[in-house]
Amino acid sequence: MATTEMSRYLEVGDDHVALDPEGYLVDLSAWSPAVAEALAVEEGRELTAAHWEVIEVLRDFHARFETSPAMRPLVKAVGQALGSDKGNSLYLMRLFPESPPKVAARLAGLPKPANCL
Repeated sequence: MATTEMSRYLEVGDDHVALDPEGYLVDLSAWSPAVAEALAVEEGRELTAAHWEVIEVLRDFHARFETSPAMRPLVKAVGQALGSDKGNSLYLMRLFPESPPKVAARLAGLPKPANCL
């Protein structure tokens, strides 16, 4: 569940998207690919096709299970969707070095995974 505590706004074109203190969307329905791009730019990262594949897997996982996956379920979901060469923690750490579940969930417009600090 997304937090309702708004900390600041992210400007995306003419829209202002509310973010919580950790940079997650306050309103999950406000997500769009443009929002993901704006979040990535703010973090100093460029989203490649590999990033978008993982973001799509995350959004599908959330749609099916109504939660954001921690690392093990994320690795498993990516492996099932994209193959074993991408379904491993090393691959995900290269894409999202700080914390794959947290960073990828934030970019995918999803809540922070429950089991992540």
